[in-house]
Amino acid sequence: MKNTVQPLDAGTAPAARGRLFRRFSGFGLSGIVGLLLLAFWLLAALLGPAMLSRELAGSAAGEVFGPMSAAHWLGTDYLGRDMLVRVIDGARYTVGVALLATVLASGTGTTLALFAVASSPAVDATLSRLLDTLTAIPSKMFALIMVAGFGSSVAMLVATAAVIYVPGAFRIARSLAVNINALDYVTVARTRGEGTLYIMLREILPNILGPMLSDLGLRFVYVVLLLAGLSFLGLGIQPPAADWGSLVRENIGALPEAGASVIVPSLAIASLTIAVNLVIDNLPGRAAREKGAR
Repeated sequence: MKNTVQPLDAGTAPAARGRLFRRFSGFGLSGIVGLLLLAFWLLAALLGPAMLSRELAGSAAGEVFGPMSAAHWLGTDYLGRDMLVRVIDGARYTVGVALLATVLASGTGTTLALFAVASSPAVDATLSRLLDTLTAIPSKMFALIMVAGFGSSVAMLVATAAVIYVPGAFRIARSLAVNINALDYVTVARTRGEGTLYIMLREILPNILGPMLSDLGLRFVYVVLLLAGLSFLGLGIQPPAADWGSLVRENIGALPEAGASVIVPSLAIASLTIAVNLVIDNLPGRAAREKGAR
């Protein structure tokens, strides 16, 4: 018999575009606003430093705490540096460090949860009790101890934030994985001799991926606020580098006469966290799941 190749349906491409449009239209207006804001800050973190004017980025480039003008759209800071450049430059630390720490925390917590559920009850109990012990330590106190003891390098900040939020990710992932692990198809997979890794990656993980992505977004917000708080206390990103929290700390004394140098980085933190929450609230299928739960 001859193998016949089915011609492509002329409506395939428009149908695919229609599905893509419906997926994004399901976000709603607030979700699209959140996506645009989030994309802006991600692009600022990735491409902003390479596109900045080196003249404006240099120290003593203008009047100290200068007002907003055509030359300096957001005014200048306590050394006369352009605040727009400083905010864009600080995005790579605020967004980059927080995103890396969040991925490490969520990835580690999810992996440990999958291993605990797919393994024996003894392993599950041991991991749960160990991480519960870490949860008992207040997050900010733990961060202050780590930074005071080992310094405030970028690597240490990432590791500290990741360790703080591993237990939370573990508990969320475990609570989801326990329910999946009790279903019939997982029992069938074990009966036919599938190993622990297969159960973790092929049977449980795909069914908890959606909720864990939502949790990752929320955990990202927590990490941003934690790192901004450390920087505001002088224990985060150190000069000459700066994230948004340290920009607020550096210029806080000029709030009455040069408020933009304090308000703008504060608004940047607020806009980033609000954007992430808007995206999470409008994730495709979330509304349907909540309606079904009710």
